[in-house]
Amino acid sequence: MEYNEKQLQILEVAETLFAEHGFEGASVRDIAKEADINVAMISYYFGSKEKLLESLFVRRISEVRLQIENTIQNEALSPLDKIYQLVDTYIERMVKRPSFHKLVVREQMLRKDSLVCLQIIENKKRNQALITSIIKDGQDKGIFKNDIDVSLMMITMVGTANQLITTQHIYRKMNNLEDMPEDVFQENMKKKLSQHLKTIFKAILTYEA
Repeated sequence: MEYNEKQLQILEVAETLFAEHGFEGASVRDIAKEADINVAMISYYFGSKEKLLESLFVRRISEVRLQIENTIQNEALSPLDKIYQLVDTYIERMVKRPSFHKLVVREQMLRKDSLVCLQIIENKKRNQALITSIIKDGQDKGIFKNDIDVSLMMITMVGTANQLITTQHIYRKMNNLEDMPEDVFQENMKKKLSQHLKTIFKAILTYEA
């Protein structure tokens, strides 16, 4: 779905407020005030707060799926390189969209029966099927092992990246990096996280020692 500039503004504000205060804690009035719009505009564009949240998730989920599909269709990449590219894509999105990923965690933990949580589950199933197709291609080519648990691979990637990025202030202190400039630290963190996950996945997937 194509959104106009005002709708995108509302979605961006809602994403931040829902992440900070939770779905129940962020009111339509709060969102309207922060977006500098009339409350009625949210009802006009989205119908309700629940529908606004659903639209937010549809937008972000569609972006991720498109990136995965583009990676799968890139015939210039080997199966392992496709996995590596997905790792870097996910890390970059998490760093750029921390509010959305915080919101995903909130929904899964606190609103397990919500329509959005069901959206998350269905999206994970679709993404798992897409990643499984990469694994299958690697197996058919004799590159990957046969006993691969794709669900655990996804949990490893998401869980590790979430933990580091959301608690990066602790990582800074643990490794005496408080004096490192922010931009340098961010690049350093992404590089180390990428290398770490790729090393794990290469060991899991391939026959190389």
